[in-house]
Amino acid sequence: MRVAGIMSGTSLDGIDVAIVDIRGKTIEPVAFHSIPYPKTVREAILGVSNTMTHTSAIARLHFLLGELYAEAVRETCRRRRIPLHSISLCGMHGQTIFHEGAPVNYLGRRIASTLQIGDASIGAERTGLWTISNFRERDIAAGGRGAPLVPLADYLLFRHRRIGRVALNLGGIANITVIPGGAARDEILAFDTGPGNMVIDALVSRLTEGRQTCDRDGRIARRTPVHDRMLASMLADPYFKLRPPKTTGREQFGQEFASGLAATGLPLETLIATATEFTAQSVASAITSYGGEAREIIASGGGVHNRSLMRRLREHLPDFNVSTSADYGIDPDAKEAIAFALLAHEFVMNRPGNLPSATGARRSVLLGRSSPVL
Repeated sequence: MRVAGIMSGTSLDGIDVAIVDIRGKTIEPVAFHSIPYPKTVREAILGVSNTMTHTSAIARLHFLLGELYAEAVRETCRRRRIPLHSISLCGMHGQTIFHEGAPVNYLGRRIASTLQIGDASIGAERTGLWTISNFRERDIAAGGRGAPLVPLADYLLFRHRRIGRVALNLGGIANITVIPGGAARDEILAFDTGPGNMVIDALVSRLTEGRQTCDRDGRIARRTPVHDRMLASMLADPYFKLRPPKTTGREQFGQEFASGLAATGLPLETLIATATEFTAQSVASAITSYGGEAREIIASGGGVHNRSLMRRLREHLPDFNVSTSADYGIDPDAKEAIAFALLAHEFVMNRPGNLPSATGARRSVLLGRSSPVL
């Protein structure tokens, strides 16, 4: 079966589309294309993400993103010369604008919640593809945190019958999947380690007044010293003391966190270098604490292009072989989009998509909501 996966993550870089062929246990990447969000769309998403807003803005973006996702699929097919009709299915993650996987007190109840926007009905109607969306909700209903959901893809793509591995995703948020050699699904451990690129990107955007959204190649961090006291304060965040399963996001390490750093008055270049070290140390600590017998790290996500971050990870993890998913035939920028293609496939095969050991759910459940095409 040929399946498309659409992903737009917490970094708000844009829309990633991956197309894969799935034959039994064989997963073959066919194409990948990424389309940056227009600046106005990126700003609009930030304007409704964990902030005061208006329901009209959310509703309009919900339908606009559905249009943009459909256009991204069609554009990927056109650029890669893949007939749209050769695709049987589409998995659409949507754009997360709020995620609170741990229950909080709300109107007399304990409530966990998540919200991804980007209407799957629009996507299905514009592409003619059976579209599966809303993957996180059922896991939360089953007592899970709704994240991370990529571990199933990590398991399917990188499990080895003898060698233990850690799949590391360096997106806006960083997360790891620990895959012991020969592991069964229920032996996988996965969780968000903390921020990946999110804090770095927010500070770079401030420094450049929006002209840049990332520290390209880690150049700023490479030439600027780290502020040790600020780093120690950042690493003292209570999140890092929590035991997995756990998840975090823009609500903890987004604009408010970056604004707090900027309010210290330290030069933004210093804060960028410190945030880079913050990510490296928090990831390294998580892997050292929970990596078990694994000695291979397979990194993916936008952070693999930050040379300063990757260098510091290797220096903090000298006992591990740190490579990228490209060495295993998976484009590091495409892995999350591939993951949602695989989750859509699991849905139509009537197989659970969550790993309770990763999300904390009471049981394995079918993930997704179906928007079929008649």
